Amino acid sequence: MLDVSTIKEHQEVVGSDGGHVGRVDHVKGDQIELAKLDLGAGFRHHMIPVSWVDHVDEHVHLNITKDDAKARWTEKH
Repeated sequence: MLDVSTIKEHQEVVGSDGGHVGRVDHVKGDQIELAKLDLGAGFRHHMIPVSWVDHVDEHVHLNITKDDAKARWTEKH
């Protein structure tokens, strides 16, 4: 089970292919909000579920690829 407290602000989020997805703004419940001031995020806030996280070290590693994450993330309204 992933300890979400290990996910810190400004950590890089990378896909299972090593591709840059974004940077953590903060964790809200079971969602990670990505910082909007990031080229990878297209300068918009996006939300990804914590369930996509495979493991955390100096980066937040997802269990899906960068392209899959970007196809499935949701935009914050």
